Amino acid sequence: MSLPSVNLTERLLEEVQAHRHADYPVSPWILNRWSSRSFSDRAVSDEALHTVLEAARWAPSSSNLQPWRFVVARTREERERFQAFIRPTNRLWTDRAPVLILLASHKLNANGEPNGAHAFDTGAAWGILALQAALLGLSTRAVGGFDREIARRILHVPDDVELHAVVALGYRGEKETLHESFRDREVPNSRRPLADSLIEGAWPDTAP
Repeated sequence: MSLPSVNLTERLLEEVQAHRHADYPVSPWILNRWSSRSFSDRAVSDEALHTVLEAARWAPSSSNLQPWRFVVARTREERERFQAFIRPTNRLWTDRAPVLILLASHKLNANGEPNGAHAFDTGAAWGILALQAALLGLSTRAVGGFDREIARRILHVPDDVELHAVVALGYRGEKETLHESFRDREVPNSRRPLADSLIEGAWPDTAP
């Protein structure tokens, strides 16, 4: 599967120029990846979906435990099952996504001991999944607004598995297809300056 053309890269750059400016040089694909809510009716092929998940498979993993799991919903029946635990406000746009992926992780290692890195590793897998999707011209948005207990019950998820987020995946649609409450928000958001997140050497002493 080939990557998008140079022309597409240039178009995407234009899309974010008004909203995103890096403090230091990074790949334009990093800046171009943003979490849109609008999805078109275009289907996601098996090859595209599996390429996105294959990329996530190669995420860094503590002790190579690979705790992540991806519960994929593509058919109408499967997506309706997911809709039963996604919050109504989020369903205003997730219902249009052709693919929904529940990100989960095993909390224990093979010896039944806690894996303190399971959520950290799964977050790394999500980041790579999102970037690979963008490289294929796909959009992703992670949803934390869902009922985890209902999801656990409906999907028969074991107690030793933690549920993190539902990822909507598909090709971007027109913002006019969104519920009016989301249309003005359908733009790339920015980030605070790097300096505001950077701590040199040790946490600053805030004691009086």
